[in-house]
Amino acid sequence: MQRAFAVCVAVWLSAGSLHASEADMTALASLKARIASGEIPGILSALVVVDGKTIVEWYFQGSDETIGPTGPIPLERVEFTADTLHDVRSVTKSVVSILFGIAYSDGAIKDLDAPVFDYFPELADLRTPERLKVRVRDVLTMTSGLHWDERTFPYTDARNSEIAMDIAQDPYRYVLSQPVDTSPGTRFNYSGGDVALVAAIVTRATKTPIEEYAQQKLFAPLGIARFEWSKGSGIPRAASGLRLTTRDMGKIGALMLDGGRWGDRQIVPQSWVTASTSAHVDVEGDAACGTKYGYLWWIGAGCASNPPAPGFAGIGNGGQRISVIPSRKLVVALTAGLYNDPKQVQAASEVLARVLAAVGTESP
Repeated sequence: MQRAFAVCVAVWLSAGSLHASEADMTALASLKARIASGEIPGILSALVVVDGKTIVEWYFQGSDETIGPTGPIPLERVEFTADTLHDVRSVTKSVVSILFGIAYSDGAIKDLDAPVFDYFPELADLRTPERLKVRVRDVLTMTSGLHWDERTFPYTDARNSEIAMDIAQDPYRYVLSQPVDTSPGTRFNYSGGDVALVAAIVTRATKTPIEEYAQQKLFAPLGIARFEWSKGSGIPRAASGLRLTTRDMGKIGALMLDGGRWGDRQIVPQSWVTASTSAHVDVEGDAACGTKYGYLWWIGAGCASNPPAPGFAGIGNGGQRISVIPSRKLVVALTAGLYNDPKQVQAASEVLARVLAAVGTESP
């Protein structure tokens, strides 16, 4: 899924430019009809907010799935509404980044350059000179260098590294026992294992289970009353386990768009929002305009737009998206049911591109 995610980021961040002008409702109605007819497949909901105003909130019928204790579970055909929880899959990673930032700003986590093994004293037998070079910031950017493969096998196959971690008796031992393939901090490799370590660091530093910390520090302040977080080996899946409503996905995007503020409250420090949504490592493409990665957020320069429309996104398997373009005051939240399906890239990208076209082009 790494390449699919990267391609989709590049597409939506270069799809066009916009401002908070009156939307082309005819174009949006046409887009909605194409989704409802299945011409654009798999989309289950869409929420578009421009300059604080919701201009689109659509829900559809469709097949879905969720993650059980041992893997994906198909669901009956669902009629989605504003109250329906939906798997956000790897958008969960970006939520974990927010939680890490809160813990870091509160002083529970002291040093991004500390060795990851500082938080796992029970795994002293795994310490080697190579593994001890893995820092906290390396797992935040998926550059740990630890061997990991989520591309060769689908997320329904136990040979996929994330699935193998989820069913392991000790997931953290599984991750940290992997050989070091590349020097930590030097090369991006899409890794749910790195994210599991990030969430464990939050839990151990704050002495609070990650789902409770999320409720206390993020969800309750945002007015998110309902969520689910699936578990593997009794531990919340930091890489893919959250279920949220589309509106609540939009709230998370709006929070990040507003520099971590929600109303009159600073929930996440502005400094962390800036740091986590800045490019720290190249993923794909050229240095200036290729896809990059921040602290568990995808970053794009939007070079195809005139002027460029840089932005960031949380992206999940199946077509789940929280997309933010700060210069255009835009948040787009999407859910879809195209899990492990190559069509997810085209479907989500087409919706996002057509939304951008419909809301207008930037004034001179």
